[in-house]
Amino acid sequence: MITLNINGKDMQVDADPSTPILWALRDNLNMTGTKFGCGAALCGACTVHLAGEPIRSCITPISAAAGQKITTIEAMEGDKVGKAVQDAWVKLDVPQCGYCQSGQIMSATALLRTNKTPSDAEIDNAMSGNICRCGTYQRIRAAIKDAAKTIA
Repeated sequence: MITLNINGKDMQVDADPSTPILWALRDNLNMTGTKFGCGAALCGACTVHLAGEPIRSCITPISAAAGQKITTIEAMEGDKVGKAVQDAWVKLDVPQCGYCQSGQIMSATALLRTNKTPSDAEIDNAMSGNICRCGTYQRIRAAIKDAAKTIA
C-alpha cells in the first residue's frame, strides 16, 4: 500500500511502486479525468501536477509521488486559476473532440500560476508538450489569455 496525496486527500493505493500515476488514478482510484494518450510522455493528455509542476503521469511511477501533492483535473473547479482556465475554455469553445483537454487545462493552469501575463511565445513554450489532434491551438492560446485577464 502506498499513500498518495491527491487533490488534498490522502488515498491508499494497492499497487506496485513502479505503477504509473495515470494507472493508479484511473484503475485503482476510478479517477478518469486524466487521460491516456500515448504512454510515452509525448502528447500531454495525462498531465497532472506533482508538487505544483505539470508532469506526465503515464511515465511517472507512484513511488516518485509519495510524500508529494498530486493535483488532477478533478480539482481544477475548486481552484481560482484552474476555474478561470476552465471557464475560458468553455467561453471560447476550445474543445472539439475534447480528449486532450484535461492535459491542456492542467498545463495552462501551471503556466498561469507562475506567469500571470504570458506572451504568445511563453504560451507556446509552456503548451508545446500538449498535442491537440483537432488543432485548436489558436483557441487554446486565446483562452489562456482570457483566463489571465480574469485572474489579474
